[in-house]
Amino acid sequence: MLGFSMIQLTRNHSTKFDKELRQSLIHLYKPFRRTPCFLHRPFEKLLKKSKKFPVIIEFEQQDANAAANKVHELVKPEFRSKIKQDFQCTCSCSATLTASTIEKLMNDDGCQIKKIYYDREVNALLDVASPSVHAEQLNEQGLTGTDINIAVLDTGVHPHQDLTESTNRIIAFKDFINDRQDPYDDNGHGTHCAGDAAGNGFLSDGKYRGPAPEAGVIGVKVLNRMGSGSLSTIVSGIQWCIDNKEEHQIDVISLSLGAAADESDCNDPLVQAVEAAWESGIVVCVAAGNSGPDQRTIGTPGISSRVITVGAIDDQNTDDRSDEEIAPFSSRGPACGEESKPDILAPGVNIISLRAPRSFLDKTNKSSRVESNYFSLSGTSMATPICAGIAALVLQANPEYTPDQVKQELLQSATDRGLPPYAQGAGYVDAKEAVTLDNNEQ
Repeated sequence: MLGFSMIQLTRNHSTKFDKELRQSLIHLYKPFRRTPCFLHRPFEKLLKKSKKFPVIIEFEQQDANAAANKVHELVKPEFRSKIKQDFQCTCSCSATLTASTIEKLMNDDGCQIKKIYYDREVNALLDVASPSVHAEQLNEQGLTGTDINIAVLDTGVHPHQDLTESTNRIIAFKDFINDRQDPYDDNGHGTHCAGDAAGNGFLSDGKYRGPAPEAGVIGVKVLNRMGSGSLSTIVSGIQWCIDNKEEHQIDVISLSLGAAADESDCNDPLVQAVEAAWESGIVVCVAAGNSGPDQRTIGTPGISSRVITVGAIDDQNTDDRSDEEIAPFSSRGPACGEESKPDILAPGVNIISLRAPRSFLDKTNKSSRVESNYFSLSGTSMATPICAGIAALVLQANPEYTPDQVKQELLQSATDRGLPPYAQGAGYVDAKEAVTLDNNEQ
C-alpha cells in the first residue's frame, strides 16, 4: 500500500493538509483491504476521480490573487471538482475537489497553496441575562445599545415581538443556508441568542431582556435547521459582515458556534476570518465551547488571541454575585499555543430568552418553554451574546473605541472569581464597572 499515490502525497505535503483532510485522504484506501491486489491500481484511479472532498484552500499571501487564478484555471476542466466561493478576508476559497484534483493542485508550484483544510462541520454551542451582570443600572442611565448594531451569526432570527415592538430592530437579514429574504429561524438557537443580547422584554413587561434592549439586530443565518454548518459557510457570513459593515453599521458580531480546534494549527480559516473582522473595526465575541471541565477544550474560532472568548458562569438565578459558580460544561484553556483562554465569563445557565415557535428546538424541547413567548437554554452560546450586548453598551458610551479598547475595558473591569485563568480568564463580566472604568479614565 506504500505505493499508493494519495498516501505518498499526504506524506510529502503533511504540513499543507490539516489533520482531518489527511485522515480522509488516507481512508480512501480502506476498501482495499478486501480488494484483490490486481484490482488495486484501477480501483485507486476510480476512487481518486469519484470521491469528493469539501475543502478550503488557503493561498500564500504574497501573491494570493495569482495563486487563486491558477487554482481556478486548473480546477475548471476537472470533472466533479468545483470552486465554490472566494474569501478575501482569509486569502482562501472553498471548493469541492476529487482526490485526483487535490493531487494535481499540490503538484503544481504555480498554485502557491499554503494549506488545504477539510471543510468540517461547525455547530451551535448549546448544552443538553440576568441582572447579575449589572446592565440594568446602565439601562436606567440611558445606555441601552441605541445606535449600536449586533450581528448574530447563527440559525437565523425569528421576528419576535421583543425585537420588533415598538420599533422593528431587525435591521437586516442574510440567509446563507436557504437564501430566503425575510427573517426566520427554523432551529430557534439564533433567536434565543438575539434575545440574550438585545431582547427588550416587550412581552414580559421587561422581565426577560438582554443588556442592550435598544440595539439593532442583524440576523445572519449560517447554520441549518439542526444547528449545523460548515467552516466555509461561517467564513461566508463573516465576510458578508465585513463587506456590509458600513451599509448596516455592524459594530459587534456574536458567534455562538464553533468546531473542535486542531492543536497543531492556531490559525485556521475561522480564526483568520474573525481576526479580519476584528481588524475591520468590528468587536467579535465568540463562545468558548461546551466541552468542559477538562482543560484544552476551547473550540475554534475561540482560540483566536484577538477576539473576546466567552465562558459560562452559573448565576444561580440571583442578582447576588457572591454565589456564582463556573458552569461545569464551560470549556477551559489554555488554548492553542498556550494562549490564555477564555477571556471572560458571562451567565450561561438556564437563561430565559426568546422563543421561536415551531422551530426545531421548540418542538423537541417543549419542557424548556417559559410562559408563551420565552425559552430556557444553557451553554456558552448564551453567555456570548450577553457579553456582546455589554460590548454594545461600552461602544454606545465610547463610540470612538476600537475592538482592542472594548476588550481591554471588559477584561479590566471583570470580577476576579479566584479561579485559574484557564477557567475564568479575567473573571465575571460587569457591565456597570466596564462603563464606569471608561468614565474614570476620561
